[in-house]
Amino acid sequence: MSKNQKDLLLNNPQLIKFAIEMSKAYRRYDTLAAARFTSNELQDKVGEPINILAIFGDNTLHPETLKSRLPKNIWKEFKKTLYDGEPLSLTVADAVALVMKDWATEKGATHFTHWFQPLTGSTAEKHDSFITPNQGGGAVAEFSGKDLIQGEPDASSFPSGGLRATFEARGYTAWDPSSPAFIVESPAGAVLCIPTAFASWKGEALDTKTPLLRSDHAIDKIAMKTMELFGETEVKKVFSTVGFEQEYFLVDEEFYYRRPDLITSGRTLFGTKPPRGQELEDHYFGSIPDRVLACMIDVEKELYKLGVPVKTRHNEVAPAQYEIAPIYETVNIAADHQQLTMSVLQKSARKFGFVCLLHEKPFAGVNGSGKHSNWSLATDTGINLFEPTDNPHENKMFLFFATAVIKAVYDHQDLLRVACASAGNDHRLGANEAPPAIMSIFLGEQLDDVFQQLITDKPKSSKQSGLLGLGTNVIPHISKHAGDRNRTSPFAFTGNKFEFRAVGSNFSVSMPVTILNTIMAASLTELNASLEAELKTGKDFDEALLAVLKSALVDSYKVVFNGDGYSQEWQDEAAKRGLLNRKNTLEALRYMVTDKNVKLFERLAVLNHDEYHARYEIMLEQYFKTINIEAETTQTIAKTMILPAAVRFFNEVAAVADRGSSLGLKTTGASHILGEVNDLVNDLVVKLDALVKVNADLGGDSISEKCDHMYTNVIPAMNEVRSVADRLEKVVADDYWPLPTYREMLFVK
Repeated sequence: MSKNQKDLLLNNPQLIKFAIEMSKAYRRYDTLAAARFTSNELQDKVGEPINILAIFGDNTLHPETLKSRLPKNIWKEFKKTLYDGEPLSLTVADAVALVMKDWATEKGATHFTHWFQPLTGSTAEKHDSFITPNQGGGAVAEFSGKDLIQGEPDASSFPSGGLRATFEARGYTAWDPSSPAFIVESPAGAVLCIPTAFASWKGEALDTKTPLLRSDHAIDKIAMKTMELFGETEVKKVFSTVGFEQEYFLVDEEFYYRRPDLITSGRTLFGTKPPRGQELEDHYFGSIPDRVLACMIDVEKELYKLGVPVKTRHNEVAPAQYEIAPIYETVNIAADHQQLTMSVLQKSARKFGFVCLLHEKPFAGVNGSGKHSNWSLATDTGINLFEPTDNPHENKMFLFFATAVIKAVYDHQDLLRVACASAGNDHRLGANEAPPAIMSIFLGEQLDDVFQQLITDKPKSSKQSGLLGLGTNVIPHISKHAGDRNRTSPFAFTGNKFEFRAVGSNFSVSMPVTILNTIMAASLTELNASLEAELKTGKDFDEALLAVLKSALVDSYKVVFNGDGYSQEWQDEAAKRGLLNRKNTLEALRYMVTDKNVKLFERLAVLNHDEYHARYEIMLEQYFKTINIEAETTQTIAKTMILPAAVRFFNEVAAVADRGSSLGLKTTGASHILGEVNDLVNDLVVKLDALVKVNADLGGDSISEKCDHMYTNVIPAMNEVRSVADRLEKVVADDYWPLPTYREMLFVK
């Protein structure tokens, strides 16, 4: 602001009066409204206590229900499709459709939908009524096998990465019999959801479920070869399982709808750190606030009805952050259930005046949110192939499969990093609440000792767990694990599974698990071939197995690290070991489309060349669009909310300085504040102009060039605008500030 402008302002009483009158009613939200729920209101919303056994799976069409309702001969034929993958006849499909329709309408469903998971990362559905007009002018409820098996949504309106042109609209949904149909209820009615795959007219997979099912088939085929080599004749099927831990934030909707950045971006693009964050470490596992607990109970009730085996709920580390987690399921059902969990969290939150935030980093300066994906392999005979037992050095099958995991992660660090790459997750990876971008494996003290023995000689012993005494007779001795846990590792062994901790909270688990299954299948293929070759030389099985494991671990054991993943020492050590450290999404994606990776997915029939490249293009598009939306939102908030608020406050302080001077009073304090605000406003205008300029330039024609421009120019410009605005927040009067603050959003429950 020039001197003449200042003089005009300070010598214009009408302008000052106008500014003061504007400020009196400027506060645009009511903080106290965020605590409006009374105990009685919460009780009314929660209703009667949950009887889990009575409601669990009530809205899911389990195979047992189909078996009880289908004719025996039809069930016998359908079982071949369900468990053996045999083709489904139209006669059987018609019979299943009739049962499905009757079951759904009995529960109040009026419509059905083919529920699928397109490459948006969420779900999609188009509702069709069961009702069909008849010739007599009435209507009948119909649902045929054809309706069940196939649907036809518009394929051109979903991300395709170039697989489909805009004018090429035809796409198909195909029923997945291995995932149970379910009922989704709403206050207005209910709909039957039929899990399906989604493909283009040419047959390319346009969803996340199809490659997930293909990867699980690859695991089964190759692991069954392993069973044959080990002489296991009872096992008929090997499949992957996953259990996800979903972290999320709850903020009052009063605040949410006053934050355009939360609405458009899912995260706060402005906000200074409050005096208190998570420093006291008192929120984690703390007492759950009543309104939050009521919301959690409602979420669990809805998920239990859908057959989702949720097990855990608790406060997470950051204020206003929480977690929900189910137990293991087969990957296809787990993928369905994690999408349902996110949906139910968001719907139930609204009942209690909350909004559920699933962004990886909705608030700067406190922990972000992940979706820890606990992955394992199992057999149809009930064996968890990642279960080491009490003496893992003697468990040959476990050592073989664990070595395959180590080799897979080492050989395909780049793909594992791609599995957790997104613009949102870039804010979280490498910070103190999440593992680093270096892909490493934590094994723990017991397994590390066993593998060190294996590498140098032959494993002869396993460290035992024992009991832990706490120095008082009142508390009994408790079981002590043979190894500790490591929360700084992106891929940690936690007893009988590997926990992929780097996955972002807003992710679908389908792609990360597809990648895990694929690299594991590749690793098993190589180990199987090596074991066969060793056996052909005349070695006995134990000798051949030991030779294969030693050879596989020579280089790949470099990826094992049991120390502090947050430390600079590990960054330096990882570089010495030659491990990749791709710190952002664009660096990670550069490695996605190497010939090695493209051919890997082709060879295992998980994704063909075009399908694979399409996903690369979509990930780039999502990165570009995410940053572009954030930049546009940053501009809008800074220009239309923060800047006007600062000017209004400047006017009021200027009026005080002017009034004091006219009375002959010293106005040093007001003048100091006036100068500080003026400098920050000037700086904000300069930074904002710079952001507008770089954001107007897309950086090039290709999506890769646009992404580079976003990362190199737009993100730093956004950060500069935020830095100035956050300093203004600390100076401008609270009743002038237009945005709900971190203090309010994180602590008002």
